[in-house]
Amino acid sequence: MIGSRERILGRLRSAQSAAATGAQSITTPTPKQPVIDATGPSIERSTFDQRIDAHYAQWRMLRDATPAQQIDAFEAALVAAHADVWRASETQWAAKLAHEIARAGVQRLLLDTSRAEGAALAAALPAAVEPVAFDRPLETWKAELFDTVAAGFTVARSGIASTGTLVICPDSGSPRTMSVAPPLHIALVYGDTLHRDLHEAARMERWRDDMPTNLVLVSGPSKTSDIQQTLAYGAHGPRRLWVVIVTDEQPGQAAQGAHR
Repeated sequence: MIGSRERILGRLRSAQSAAATGAQSITTPTPKQPVIDATGPSIERSTFDQRIDAHYAQWRMLRDATPAQQIDAFEAALVAAHADVWRASETQWAAKLAHEIARAGVQRLLLDTSRAEGAALAAALPAAVEPVAFDRPLETWKAELFDTVAAGFTVARSGIASTGTLVICPDSGSPRTMSVAPPLHIALVYGDTLHRDLHEAARMERWRDDMPTNLVLVSGPSKTSDIQQTLAYGAHGPRRLWVVIVTDEQPGQAAQGAHR
């Protein structure tokens, strides 16, 4: 007696055979556009790059924006994504950030003191905040990391003004875990590293020639929503994001305090 499994498999085989027979009778239409012969002359790489640049230039946001306007747009996009943003000068950011970290009740802060920025922040922290280095395999202190470290500090490689996106390039001293595991991610970005959009970032930083192995794009706290579109923060990463923009410019009055 033929079981249901055999009947289903028989139908699948019959359908597959019919599809193969029909495919043999189909005539491929002649394409309306000429097909470029692979053996023919190729487009110069520089010409191809110019065509891509021209295509994106016509849609580029902030095309004529000044550096100060880019910083304003970058900050506004971050605030819209529920990030807390400060602006500070190169000589003042560490003290200001250390004060905010202590005021938030952070007791253990993950950072890389081999970087100048990490060392500066560690030196500015009050005694109540312990700087913690990521200097051992994750497997040996995973429970400690997730249970006791309240915040992680990273330095962004650059930023994308139109979307409020941080471009972070993790390395051995600042692995991706630093921006993902702690419930608070604190990022430092220099105002003069901002790009108008993703295309400009890839072009100006020449990603095609030296693409980082791991490039992280952060556009706000971690968030997700269920099938009913109920938004939740912190489901897959930090529930809070602080961004310090290092700049000596004070466009508008936004630089005088944090957006919260």
